[in-house]
Amino acid sequence: MNPQPRIYLDHAATTPILRSAREAMLAAVERWANPSSAHSDGRAAKAALEDARKRVAASLDWDGEVIFTSGASESIRLAMDCDTPLYASAVEHDAVFANLGGGEILPVSSDGIVDLSQIEQAGRYVIQPVNSETGVIQPLEQIGAAIRNAGGIWVADCSQSAGKLPLPEADLIIVAGHKLGAPPGVGLLLTKELSHLRPSGGHEQGYRRGTENLPSIMGLSAALEDQTNWLAEARQLRDWLDDAIEDAGGEVVAAKSHRIASIASYRMPDVSANSQLISFDMAGISISAGSACSSGTLRASGVLMAMGWEEKAASEVIRVSFGPQTRRSQVERFLQVWQEIKGRAKAA
Repeated sequence: MNPQPRIYLDHAATTPILRSAREAMLAAVERWANPSSAHSDGRAAKAALEDARKRVAASLDWDGEVIFTSGASESIRLAMDCDTPLYASAVEHDAVFANLGGGEILPVSSDGIVDLSQIEQAGRYVIQPVNSETGVIQPLEQIGAAIRNAGGIWVADCSQSAGKLPLPEADLIIVAGHKLGAPPGVGLLLTKELSHLRPSGGHEQGYRRGTENLPSIMGLSAALEDQTNWLAEARQLRDWLDDAIEDAGGEVVAAKSHRIASIASYRMPDVSANSQLISFDMAGISISAGSACSSGTLRASGVLMAMGWEEKAASEVIRVSFGPQTRRSQVERFLQVWQEIKGRAKAA
């Protein structure tokens, strides 16, 4: 008897590479020349690179500059490299805080929304549209207006929203390829003006170092062109699961907030997230606790702590995230295992 196939519900960490992206990468592998080389092979690679740049901009409906990077972390570092004051919401990705230095952290409410009253000074504000742990969607129009009124620059980490929701009216935008069906190791930094960036190298118009990863860039451009409208179905699944978790005695994180359909976090009272992860993994289900960059640690989620959660409760939260491949039967199986774990804990 064949074992039951594993169920992957950790798409917010990394989603499978789309077939169209794989095919584009394989074709690009034949273009082995450096796009910066002056010979005909290099010029052909350069032409493919610039064509990918145009395709990316068209797919994202972006009329500014497109800088290819190695991923979101590098894009964040480049976007935050400035001489002006830095501000970041308290629920940003760890890569943001690694580059914040002496910058100021903006508090959020219990529902995960940034405090707009704190946006008063000119500077560079790093505020994500969608949180990677809770799925909470920020009030983008109000944030943009507040930053413009303060004379600031908005850096929007769109790792979880690009390809799913329209881009916000931000000055600098971060995109991670592996969150939307492209390979790991490639990303974007979109900027309305190159003057927002500090020149740092000889590639990408002088704004980054390192030879461009042409195969992955071609995979990214193909993945962006291959995005489908699957969020409506995901919302039905997420709403159904929210109700079922609450009925089973669990807690939905930020239940009353406006959230993206692809991400949900749930608390199982008195059962640690680490214990849940082990049980789910043994049952053939891949999920996470918090963001993938910190889920290997035992510390409570900084996002939940910033939202006012007590440490014990925060340490009992796991994250489920959907992709275009997610099916109702998989979510039903997740719920079944969730109930089994809770039942064993209650009987212990």
